[in-house]
Amino acid sequence: MQPAIHELTPMKSPALALAAALLAALAALPARANDFPTVDRVLYVQECMSAHPGPKFEMVNKCSCALDAIARDVKFEDYVEMVTVVKAMSIGGERGSNIRDAEPLKVYLKRHRELQAKVEQGCFLSAANPTGPR
Repeated sequence: MQPAIHELTPMKSPALALAAALLAALAALPARANDFPTVDRVLYVQECMSAHPGPKFEMVNKCSCALDAIARDVKFEDYVEMVTVVKAMSIGGERGSNIRDAEPLKVYLKRHRELQAKVEQGCFLSAANPTGPR
C-alpha cells in the first residue's frame, strides 16, 4: 500500500529528499546566459537597433535574441576583449594602423564577424548595416 502524499517525509522517502536537494543545488547555480551585465545588454541592443532599423518592438526582440545567442557562446570577459579590438580597429591614422596591422588581434576580429553572422542569421536580423553593432 502506498503512503498518502502528506505522509511522505525526507526520512520516509530518500529519493524525494535527494531530488529536492538536487533541485535546490541547481537553483543556486548562476545562469550562464545571464552573466552579461544589464548595462552591456542594453548598450548592445541599442547599437543593434541603430544598425538594423525597423519596428521597435520587433527589433528589440531580435537584438535581444542576438545578444542572448552571443552570451551562450562567449564568456563576458572574452566578449569585452573581442568588442574592444573591433572598436579599436576603427581608430584612424597611425594609432589605428598599429592595431589594424597586429596579426594576433585579427583573430578577435574574425571571431566577432563569425559570431555576428551567426546571430544575425539565427535571430532573423537583416544585414542592413554590414558593420553592425561593434
